Amino acid sequence: MDTAFLPALFKGFMLSAGLIMAIGAQNMFVLRQGLKREHVWPVVMFCAAADAMLIVAGVNGLGALLSAIPGLATALSLGGAAFLIWYGYGALRRSMTSSSLIIDHQAGLSLTAALASTAAFTFLNPHVYIDTVMLMGTIGTSMPVDERPWFVMGAASASFAWFASLGFGARFLAPLFAQPITWRMLDLLIALMMAALAVSLLRGVFVG
Repeated sequence: MDTAFLPALFKGFMLSAGLIMAIGAQNMFVLRQGLKREHVWPVVMFCAAADAMLIVAGVNGLGALLSAIPGLATALSLGGAAFLIWYGYGALRRSMTSSSLIIDHQAGLSLTAALASTAAFTFLNPHVYIDTVMLMGTIGTSMPVDERPWFVMGAASASFAWFASLGFGARFLAPLFAQPITWRMLDLLIALMMAALAVSLLRGVFVG
């Protein structure tokens, strides 16, 4: 059996896993959807498919094209910061409203709203273009042409495995989140994280 493809597959898997496992806005949203058991499959599949699409685009040269467009990084940073502030404000309000603490009493998102939020967390994050498109694209294009599909496959597999684990593994934390105070703490953590990420994006624009 020919195993020459394994190094490229493994390299793609490990690089992708290292980049997406950091705590961030997208991961927190998937975790929250998993805890609520709300549209988990569509959200997981959207995240994994978006990552795969961006990785393929990067390996095929999109990263170099994006880096050559003046003002694109600034526009993405401002848009991403605005969305994070809006979502963080909503989480802060939930953390202070007792009627929204228990999962059974929370107003659920429609499938359209859940996917729209997932898309915003994915595509309004400038780091997804730096990490997924540019970094992985650069590494992928440096590999022999016949190894690139295996690199992409490994990277996409890591993305799917991570988001599936996060979305469906969250249910094992359900007993912990049966307590209203735990939901309050999670929403407060989400609000603080969104604010910190928004400040980080704005500092990159205005401070450099």
